[in-house]
Amino acid sequence: MLKFKKKNIIKTYNLPKTVEFCKNCIISNQRPRISFNNDGVCNACVNIKNKNRISWPEREKELKNLLSKYRKKNGKFDVIVPSSGGKDSAVVAHKLKYKYNMNPLTVTWAPHIYTDIGWKNFQGLIHSGLSNILGTPNGEVHRRLTRDSLIEIGDPFQPFIYGQVSFPVKMALQFDISLIMDGENGEFEYGGEKSASEKSFSPKDEVKYWFSDFEAKKWIKKGYTKKEMDIYLSPPIDEILSKKINRQFWSYYQFWDPQEHYYYSTKNTGFKANPDGRSEGTFSKYASLDDAIDGFHFYFMFLKFGIGRATSDAAHEIREKHLTREEGVKLVKKYDGEFPKKYYSKFLEYCNINDKEFHQICDKWRATHLWTKKNGKWKLKKQVS
Repeated sequence: MLKFKKKNIIKTYNLPKTVEFCKNCIISNQRPRISFNNDGVCNACVNIKNKNRISWPEREKELKNLLSKYRKKNGKFDVIVPSSGGKDSAVVAHKLKYKYNMNPLTVTWAPHIYTDIGWKNFQGLIHSGLSNILGTPNGEVHRRLTRDSLIEIGDPFQPFIYGQVSFPVKMALQFDISLIMDGENGEFEYGGEKSASEKSFSPKDEVKYWFSDFEAKKWIKKGYTKKEMDIYLSPPIDEILSKKINRQFWSYYQFWDPQEHYYYSTKNTGFKANPDGRSEGTFSKYASLDDAIDGFHFYFMFLKFGIGRATSDAAHEIREKHLTREEGVKLVKKYDGEFPKKYYSKFLEYCNINDKEFHQICDKWRATHLWTKKNGKWKLKKQVS
């Protein structure tokens, strides 16, 4: 029997007690680090509006100038692109090679459990003419860490996030590559810390923005050995700075539009959408397809913040004018919080927990200021309208 205390979500994530929804899109103020202006509009919507005033030809000139400083003439790799084979990173890597004459090395931190479509898209990336290194951690440790992250942090994805951040830097150091090109800046595109740089990512910011203030080394104090955790740890900041590793966001230089990325990657890297027609918990068919436990990352996000996968997808589709707000509200009410049943038995087996323990963990992380229980069923106290 698992034993743990219920978490105070408001304190853990510094959330407002009163729920408000953006008047432009449908995101709520429960998204960590997001802010709303006096008109009740989230900073992601403000940022997207400002993007439409940017001179993108000028930004492309900046990109070309940046790449010219790092382009190598000796045939060696000159830029790292973190990529799973998904539509967004596929666009970044493919354009860097075929449009901007760079020699990218794509690096992939392996999913917990590859889906069939995820593996096919990963292979499509490679066979479109892009080199790749796949990093796969110790399976026994990874499973244990996933289970403990689910209990301790309320997110089974935490071990993946550690590697997603640290592995590209380690490969950059190993291959003497000074430029890393990430995809979008989540703090800017989806709402987050206003002080975060739109253009580049500092290693000093990773704990706050990417690790939810639970960095990998904390697990050493919870019984994991240094050997077990070494693969998850980022290189020392001093080493990154001394080697002048420059980690940039593609979304600063090119207008970030996931729907357009889907069309581009379908044409150029053989990307395929979800064969089921849509992903559980949302209406979209082309995002976060490679890992069988993706759905549980989004499900626990729903429990903690009242924001599910459909809310996340609809919010940026509204900002990009692909949906109206009214359409987004209807989609959220139809799909948000849908239980990810397709891989549920695999997830329980992977984490070595049973159904009863899973729901214990759910109740531990269900935010009390967001949820109420009526007639044995949980319901959000306030929903978007």
